[in-house]
Amino acid sequence: MSCCVPPAGPVTQAREDAPPPPAPTTNAAGLITLGGGRFFMGGAGPMVLPADGEGPVRTVDVARFAIAPLAVSNADFMAFVLDTGHVTCAEATGASMVFAGHLAPDAAAQARAVDGPDWWREVDGACWLHPEGAGSRITQRMDHPAVHIAWADAMAYCRWSGTRLPTEPEWEFAARGGLEGRLYPWGDALHPEGVHRCNIWQGSFPHRDLGHDGFCGTAPVRHYPPNGYGLFQMTGNVWEWCRAPAPDRPAPAPDLRPLRGGSHLCHDSYCARYRVSSRLLAHAATTTSHIGFRVAADVTSAP
Repeated sequence: MSCCVPPAGPVTQAREDAPPPPAPTTNAAGLITLGGGRFFMGGAGPMVLPADGEGPVRTVDVARFAIAPLAVSNADFMAFVLDTGHVTCAEATGASMVFAGHLAPDAAAQARAVDGPDWWREVDGACWLHPEGAGSRITQRMDHPAVHIAWADAMAYCRWSGTRLPTEPEWEFAARGGLEGRLYPWGDALHPEGVHRCNIWQGSFPHRDLGHDGFCGTAPVRHYPPNGYGLFQMTGNVWEWCRAPAPDRPAPAPDLRPLRGGSHLCHDSYCARYRVSSRLLAHAATTTSHIGFRVAADVTSAP
């Protein structure tokens, strides 16, 4: 299990001969249709963790597809649950993983330490509806991303909504927003002109988040400017499930699924996974307070 995050320089050289990507359009379901094409996928350099399978940089072709501009919010997920009665994996098991620094004192006293990084705690009752355990609520966070979502929960939501999870190449193509060889959806500077463009950790990890980006924890799914394709928060805030590992990056075990985008816990003292090329493999049953998802769809008809 990872926390996320680090700073950096350019991953690859921009393609000088790349044609401009087709202009994105929005379909009736609110998904943004992208024309697809060939792009440089992956990352290189000192910030890349070889075990993640992020590199080397290679050319990948992506067919036309549609993707949601926003991660699935608590309001979205609540509509799904109310309509279907779906019980999430975290609810079924009765506990989930929560970042220790976000727990109230009473909850922290009852939480259980786990193997791995010592900033995670297993908390009884933690789930999408109660992100920090039974005493917490999402009442004031309906526009925040749904978290404590297992891969199977995301797939169930997709079946209900007539969508699917994006593939890894689709996710990265979308995250880049039409920019080749850049670290972030907006370019290579993490804070262009001193402006925060994503929700990650500032301060001393894991002890104190200064919240200079406006948040200590998750942020509303529409906060911060979108990328060149009109997609919000393709880095930071919450990790997002993808359907399966990229074909040229098979998982070492059948139950592993890719996560993309990094989260609000990412910090450069730990890792550099808030870049558009970053990836992480996790067991499909993993549920934490920093994992969510967004949906995608096939596009079969011409615009």
